[in-house]
Amino acid sequence: MLLPKDYLYNLVTCKIKGPLAACLRGLLFMLSLVYGLAVVIAAGFHRFRPARVNCTLISVGNITLGGTGKTSLVEYLVVKLSQKGNKIAVLTRGYKRDIKLSGEQGMGDEPAMLQKKLPQTPVIVDKDRLKGAARAIKDHAANILILDDGMQQWRIFKDLEIVTIDACNPFGNLRLLPAGFLREPLIALSRADIFVLTQVYPGQDTAGLTARLRQLNSRALIVESRHRPEGFGNLHAPDEILSPDSFNGKSAVVFSAIGNPRAFENTVSSLGINIAEALRFIDHHDYAQADLDGIIKCARDRNLDTIITTEKDAVKISRLKFTYPGIFSLNIKLVITKNEAEFDRRLLKLYSL
Repeated sequence: MLLPKDYLYNLVTCKIKGPLAACLRGLLFMLSLVYGLAVVIAAGFHRFRPARVNCTLISVGNITLGGTGKTSLVEYLVVKLSQKGNKIAVLTRGYKRDIKLSGEQGMGDEPAMLQKKLPQTPVIVDKDRLKGAARAIKDHAANILILDDGMQQWRIFKDLEIVTIDACNPFGNLRLLPAGFLREPLIALSRADIFVLTQVYPGQDTAGLTARLRQLNSRALIVESRHRPEGFGNLHAPDEILSPDSFNGKSAVVFSAIGNPRAFENTVSSLGINIAEALRFIDHHDYAQADLDGIIKCARDRNLDTIITTEKDAVKISRLKFTYPGIFSLNIKLVITKNEAEFDRRLLKLYSL
């Protein structure tokens, strides 16, 4: 049976047919008009006099629901800016975090993954980003803050607004929530200083998307990027990293609970791995032991000794019990493939603020 979120996704993407589905889509469209008006009013009100923090603040966000590569870009920025001697902190809400748990387990999946990959960088989890900013400055002497998922944080002044856009599916069905995937009307992209197109595969024609973005915002820099496989982490031996070609020619079961599972699966396939079964869970799914047991059973039923997941999902299942030895996480790194020099120049310009 479909979960409500699954049903809603299939409804707005027109995978569910029939007169009832058409009526529901009509109702969702009417609700999206109300939502859009409320967003415009809220954004205008909060942006009239935004609060400033006592250091440089870079926002990384998107205009759609789902995975657009924000977390990978945040990691890229932390590494790039730290090399120049800056003290960086990341501010994040920590979606679906469990305040009853301590340490990384209570942070939420994406902040926990970031903290694991960037152990020297404070990752501050607080729904109130201004309070989080104050903690980062007071407790960690941060001079640059990176606001994760910050585009809709209208009440905070940003020195640089970076918006990530999935080059393969930039705006969904062009409708606002709940009839579509847009968090704000497209005109909101006029606020961006930089667009980072993610998931740009070699040879992809981005001219149409670039032209559309220039119509919406002629001053913003447009950067292209992709996710490069760095290797595989062994969940049974956390310090062991296998090369990207370790499973070339093998078959594997893959599973994920991310906003863009197709991009993850395409990356796995690009490494010469045959995906025997692709198991998809809803974004930010909280894995139970039964979920992991079912994934392992799927692999065993197919006589496969390899299961591959994402880094984010690996963090989430690490607290579960499993004796299956062949579970690996695909480690990826965001690389800028177009306009990197200008992107770096704009980052360097912030140091004088």
